[in-house]
Amino acid sequence: MTTYTCPRGHASATDDFCDECGAKIGGPVTVAAPAAPAPPARPCPHCGAPRAGEGRFCEDCGYDHHTGRVPTLDPPAAVPAPAGRWTATIAVDRKYFEDNAIEGVEFPADTPSRTAELPAPQVRIGRRSVSKGTHPEIDLADTDPGVSHSHALLTLSVDGAWLVSDLGSTNGTWLNDEQRPLTAGETRALKDGDQVHVGAWTTITLHAPI
Repeated sequence: MTTYTCPRGHASATDDFCDECGAKIGGPVTVAAPAAPAPPARPCPHCGAPRAGEGRFCEDCGYDHHTGRVPTLDPPAAVPAPAGRWTATIAVDRKYFEDNAIEGVEFPADTPSRTAELPAPQVRIGRRSVSKGTHPEIDLADTDPGVSHSHALLTLSVDGAWLVSDLGSTNGTWLNDEQRPLTAGETRALKDGDQVHVGAWTTITLHAPI
């Protein structure tokens, strides 16, 4: 069987066109020119890392080959530190005691004040009692006989303000220098420096976080 060689080197059984690639038999031989060697990768002018192709940004340092600058990121916005807790100073208050004019009890001498944190979401004011099951966060059982077991409630609202409510106490819950106590279940908003008076002589002063 006679075969014919096409310009591309294929063995063809036909003498006019290669039966493998379709090139004309006997036509001029076309030799593809060797591909030009790729230019050497240019180093990044900022960090010296080889540039990958024609990519715009250096993969190592982010250098922008179009603008000639290294992109900079804006610093993250400052995140405010979490607010501290409110505190309350609990003290015996002679003026409040004298304004009440309670008979049969004597004002306690040399009773130191104390400061307590107000943990969210609620702080109960009262007198602990195992039999009644009351365990208030501000316990005045040993310091003020005029405080009810469940006297008042401090509640942290969703907007960060503390509220005070009277829980139906015997001797009432008074706010600052107001002339009438809160009624049972009445709720009032408090601010830094407000004073809540309970019992015979106790004043609780609220302090906002510094």
